[in-house]
Amino acid sequence: MKKRILSSLVLLALLAACAPAAVATQAPTVVEPTTAPVVVDTSISLTDDLGREVILEAPAARVVSMAPSNTELLFAVGAGDQVVGRDPYSNFPDEALDVADIGDTYASLNTELILSLEPDLVLAAGITPPEQVDQLEQIGITVYWLGNPTDLEGLYRNLETVGILTGNEQEALAAIDELSARADAVLAAVANVTDKPTVFYEVDGQTDPNAPFTAGAGTFIDLIINLAGGANVVGDQDGYIAYSIEDLLVADPDVILLGDYAWGATVESVAARSGWSALSAVANDQVYPFNDDHMSRPGPRLINALEDLARLLHPELFD
Repeated sequence: MKKRILSSLVLLALLAACAPAAVATQAPTVVEPTTAPVVVDTSISLTDDLGREVILEAPAARVVSMAPSNTELLFAVGAGDQVVGRDPYSNFPDEALDVADIGDTYASLNTELILSLEPDLVLAAGITPPEQVDQLEQIGITVYWLGNPTDLEGLYRNLETVGILTGNEQEALAAIDELSARADAVLAAVANVTDKPTVFYEVDGQTDPNAPFTAGAGTFIDLIINLAGGANVVGDQDGYIAYSIEDLLVADPDVILLGDYAWGATVESVAARSGWSALSAVANDQVYPFNDDHMSRPGPRLINALEDLARLLHPELFD
């Protein structure tokens, strides 16, 4: 009996030795993040051309344009789909005509209509009175006042600014590269021109043919005439002025450009004006219609004006 008990004890010991060891259990380890979540700052802070700091929490998704030049800048940088309102004179590109018309911005503003468009930004222009900027800000609308450029570099800066404000900076830089390359090609072609034709640009000769309205120093018209290898006959006077037929006969320009052809001025009607047949430009058939939208709007199509006028004044330099 004792022997049987002893054998059973030995068997139990052997079974215990061969059994697998118990597996210890442990709670899962929670790994805490070592870095804070990345927060992307999309806010924009720029100083406009009135010296005001303008802050946007994010690039403007809904923009109202107060001038044709601004509308063209917006579309040029790829922000056309973000334009929800425009002035009645914004007629380029064709897609701009599908945008809500906010009414005339010269006399007064339809602030109720502008507010109903829920803009993130109103893009004012050099022609926008500062009083209208204040008026819009008083009803809680963010306004950026974009001044008129005085040279091509200023045009490029405006494009870049509009690109930043709308989140289209890369598209703006691409547009600047393309426009500046076209401008540089013209400037290189006329760089050695010494014989510069004298030019008279008619802004409005319909109202008073004896004192047509024209453009002197400090205007885009004067800038483009000079860059295209011409000489503005009223470049010694500032701004937009009425120029008497007597003074025009003394200046006797080589070329007359009709910026008012869209309003009815024609080569034939100019020749029929009293005293104008004595002008060399009229006698030599050097009177030409010219697209004033290209010449007078400080937008991307200033480069079109530069190319067209350089070819007109110096056709021998261009293929």
